[in-house]
Formats: sequence, structure tokens, C-alpha cells
Amino acid sequence: MAVYQTVVVGTDGSDSSYHAVDRAAELTGSAGATLVIACAYFPADDREVEKAMDELGDDVAYQVVGSNPAEDTVRTASERARAAGAGKIDTVVVSGKPVDSLLGVMKDRSADLLVVGNRGLRSLAGRIIGSVPSEAARRSRTDVLIVHTT
Repeated sequence: MAVYQTVVVGTDGSDSSYHAVDRAAELTGSAGATLVIACAYFPADDREVEKAMDELGDDVAYQVVGSNPAEDTVRTASERARAAGAGKIDTVVVSGKPVDSLLGVMKDRSADLLVVGNRGLRSLAGRIIGSVPSEAARRSRTDVLIVHTT
């Protein structure tokens, strides 16, 4: 029996977060665990979408309506995870703040490990206003692996 059955990894599409995805994929692949790749986002304001559609014109406005960068992020992360050896992979895109979203996914999936990158831990802004890895580690009820990604 594997130590971890379900592992959630957070990604925002940055190179740093993709390194955390790679590490989580290696871990789940060797353990036979399920990898859940999660990306939090804030939905575009309807007024901003309308303005962009007006500025772009009818020929490309459809790209604005159907575009969700978070979906692209989890798709790319999933491809990387598969290449790094992950077996079963699920993806989820959640609207909201990163830590709240990740902890919600952890609860919904009954996950037993959260993996995040360390970006933000050593920055001045991270020390003053907090960072995703430090807040996730502080608030999580399960193990948290902070991957050295920077």
C-alpha cells in the first residue's frame, strides 16, 4: 500500500510551478497514487470581456469568449506529468484564491498530500503579505511537500 493515495499539486503556469508538477508526477508514478493537478483563477470581469470583444472585432471575438488560461495551464501540466511518469492524472480548474482553492480540492478529493513550489517563500512580498507555500503549509490538515523550484 502506498503512503500517499491522492496527491494534489498546484500550478499557475509558471516554470517554477511546473517543476513542482514534475516532482509530484515522479512521486505519484512510483507510488501508484493519483495525481490531481489544480489551477486557481479569477474569472474575467464581464465588462472587460465585452471591451476586449469590441476592440478585437467579430473575426477574433470568439477567442475571448472561450479562452481560459487556467485550462491551458492544467493541460500543459498534465502533459508534463505524464512525461515525468505519473499514472492516473486528474485536472481541476477552480475559481478563487490559490490557497483556498487548493485546500478545497484537497478536501473534495480526500487527498493526503499537497505539493507546491517554493516560489514566494524568500521574496520580500512573500515575507510581508504571505506566500502560497507558507500559507498552504500553515493551513493544511495534511502533509505538504514544498518543492525547491527556484
